[in-house]
Amino acid sequence: MDRPVIDAWIQIPNRGFLLDPMFDSMRHWSIHWRTLAQQAEGMPVDDAVGALRGQGVSQVLASAWWGPQGPLIHNDEVAHAVRRHPEFVVGIGSVDIRRPMEAVRELRRCVRELGFKGLRIMPWLWGLPPDDRRYYPLYAECIELDIAFCVQVGHAGPMYPSEPGRPIPYLDHVAHEFPELRIVAGRIGFPWVSEMISLMMKYPNVYVDTSAYKSSRYPAELVEFMRNGGRTKVMFGSNWPMLTPQECLQDLDELGLDAQTEELFLAGNARRAFRLD
Repeated sequence: MDRPVIDAWIQIPNRGFLLDPMFDSMRHWSIHWRTLAQQAEGMPVDDAVGALRGQGVSQVLASAWWGPQGPLIHNDEVAHAVRRHPEFVVGIGSVDIRRPMEAVRELRRCVRELGFKGLRIMPWLWGLPPDDRRYYPLYAECIELDIAFCVQVGHAGPMYPSEPGRPIPYLDHVAHEFPELRIVAGRIGFPWVSEMISLMMKYPNVYVDTSAYKSSRYPAELVEFMRNGGRTKVMFGSNWPMLTPQECLQDLDELGLDAQTEELFLAGNARRAFRLD
């Protein structure tokens, strides 16, 4: 693929992340994940970047992970990848939402010292929807730091309840109360795709990425939204190492997107939402 491709959601996984029991369901059906899990030390940064470059990706947003048990992928691990490959890897931080002031200070460190461009929280991991009070100091700080807030929407892949990922009412409340907050909702939002589309139509600063879905599996209503008024709202993501960017994009031509919409989907929308320029 000749055009730039920005992958809005990947992980550079350590061994603990690859083998965590909560991802048993992922390893069950993801051959790529199982293969990486068999490696002794996870995947070295240079190997991960080489693998992603080999699939035509020009830039990736690599996420840290933090849950109730602590960091699964530490912010400093992501920062190491950014330092090794600053033109290719963009850092997305994560924090402990149970400790609000420590979380805000860590977010400031991620942005001001490490150069990260966003914060990602997984509501299903915490069992708390994004309109819970524990998120709110972080929303205010994201606005002050001019970074995006990234969140999972839709059903949870691991064996956790999916309700925190429902766009309406939870994310609707956040977008309404923080209109300046740039929200990038990952995972399309299935089975509540129509709810996610309605939020993107309603709020200027709400976006979605397609991580964890091959282009052949994008819901028809999302593709129709992209072809029409939603061309500036949807961005590409793979959720590597669960899926590879190459397999996610192999049927892209079948969607019938015009050249401008395809460029925005593959790179332009991510550049705008994450201030990559």
